[in-house]
Amino acid sequence: MKKCILLLSVFLLISSCKSVSAKTKEVAKTEPTTEYKQQMENLDQGIYFRGVGNEPEWSLKISEKTIEFNSLKPGFESLSGAHVEPIRAMDANVKMYRVETSAGLLNIQIMQQECINTMSGEKSTYSVRIEIVKDTVSTFLSGCGNYITDPRLHDIWVLEKLNGEKASLDHFMKDLPNLEINSSTNQFMGFAGCNRMNGKVFFENGLLRFNNIITTRMACGPNNKENEFLKALQSTTTYKVENMRLTLTNPSGVEVVFRKVD
Repeated sequence: MKKCILLLSVFLLISSCKSVSAKTKEVAKTEPTTEYKQQMENLDQGIYFRGVGNEPEWSLKISEKTIEFNSLKPGFESLSGAHVEPIRAMDANVKMYRVETSAGLLNIQIMQQECINTMSGEKSTYSVRIEIVKDTVSTFLSGCGNYITDPRLHDIWVLEKLNGEKASLDHFMKDLPNLEINSSTNQFMGFAGCNRMNGKVFFENGLLRFNNIITTRMACGPNNKENEFLKALQSTTTYKVENMRLTLTNPSGVEVVFRKVD
């Protein structure tokens, strides 16, 4: 009887080891997600805008160096050219790219308006129109797209300087103002110096704005600089990430400096 129990225990141990080994192999075979691959490609190639279309299916990538159009549908070859600065409309957020390629001309229009992919139902912030010109013949395509928010913004930042002056607890309640930015959802939350706050991040290839800011309504002391901080945050248009610091500026010269919190 003891021998039978011993043999059964050994059998169960071996089976358990095989099961763990099999699971380990399954984990090892797990492929990175498409989203992760795209994020790595965005970082590696400096891609700041992606567009997609269906019927036929196509993709667009705009990076700091190149503009690439690809489609797997027969009759649509890949087109690639050097990056060009867009022509901007005066009365709307519309950009036009005119790209010369070896296989034809690529005219791209990017307009800020809600766009829904007709196959997946996914919503995007921008609509994309593409004209491909070959031998004087034009082909028109439409789809949706989004700007890629700088992943370096994705972190927690605490205020270090406000309008050239070092931030001090003497001018705020309990803690210094701080921001937690989520570059994947384009949202932020934090502490404004007296009240909690949250809002949305608007990003377009270097242009950065903090919009729809909502705060709690706690009464603040007379020396609290929360209003000055919020005004500076709302007026932000450009930024710089360098040496563990996030610097926000606008054309008027307002400057807010944060340091990264590990």
